Amino acid sequence: MRVAFVHDYLTQLGGAERVLAQLHELYPDAPIFTSLYDRAAVGAPFDSLDIRTSWLQRIPGAPRRFRSLLPLYPRAFEALDLRGYDLVISSTTSFAKGVRVAPGALHVCYMNTPTRFLWYPQEYAFEIVPRMARPALRAALPGLRRWDYSAAQRPNCIVANSENVAARIRACYHRDSDVAPCPVDVQRFTPSTDVGDYYLVMSRLLPYKRVALAVEACNALRAPLVIAGAGPDETRLRALAGPTVRFEGWVDDERRRALLSHARAVIVPGVEDYGLVALEAAASGRPTIAFAAGGSLETIVEAQTGSFFREPTPEALAAALRAFTPESFACERLVEHATRFSPERFRARMRELLERYLAESGAVESARPTSA
Repeated sequence: MRVAFVHDYLTQLGGAERVLAQLHELYPDAPIFTSLYDRAAVGAPFDSLDIRTSWLQRIPGAPRRFRSLLPLYPRAFEALDLRGYDLVISSTTSFAKGVRVAPGALHVCYMNTPTRFLWYPQEYAFEIVPRMARPALRAALPGLRRWDYSAAQRPNCIVANSENVAARIRACYHRDSDVAPCPVDVQRFTPSTDVGDYYLVMSRLLPYKRVALAVEACNALRAPLVIAGAGPDETRLRALAGPTVRFEGWVDDERRRALLSHARAVIVPGVEDYGLVALEAAASGRPTIAFAAGGSLETIVEAQTGSFFREPTPEALAAALRAFTPESFACERLVEHATRFSPERFRARMRELLERYLAESGAVESARPTSA
């Protein structure tokens, strides 16, 4: 039996790509189909894998401006040739779920979120699209949303990365889903007893991430804040920032680990689909102060691995920072919490689900995922 993976695009190494790498370990010889691939930007762990791209890859410079190709993705994914594959596993935040598989093939979709910019455009799309382009985006949204809804009906089974996302899938697509929480590789992080005085935001700099709340709260308290990440909102955030705010830009894994392990606490000011940064902080022995909504409610245990603020305002976050006492959070407890979301547990959960789906579909024994 032949197995294939499908992913939206491999143009950056983020949380979704790390999850794909874990999924791929279940079928390590399977090819990965994707719209675009930037080998230099992604690097390991995909260097040695069989990556197959869509016709979009032939457009000069496409991997570097993948967001500008929005109207082309539906056709690109529908054109991927998956004939001959008996099991297709798509990993998606947007378009990969829309692939067409062979009659009788089993399509399992691991969904990190419904397509944000289509279902929550005021939060996710219009804020990062240039003003002159917004009328065109508004005109295109209804058709793209119809395609997206139809595409979400194509997988035989859907696995959500959190209960929060499972609820969004029901609301947007009227589909039920199983849940397999995203993993955090605890071994990548090293707790430290040398804790600094700074708060840390580690995020793409997009308006919906609400990094401005952290900037304004730390401005008011004159508290040191380090922002690690890059994105379209950076210019606005720099204009807001006071003298205690430092921008690190994009950071590599080594710098990421160092910033996490020495932070006073990590701040998650937005509504996260899942809340992976909070788990990376816990694996580093550091607590998280987060807005009490979305996936953060599933990855943070209040008073044990972090604390919450309940109004999306700088004042509410500042109050939470004033009340925060780092000595209340034991490093050992934080790390133990993170191990509950280990890659081994994630793969075991996915293996369990895939074996069930395969049995229900009548697939042959050779499609069972590896136990490695």
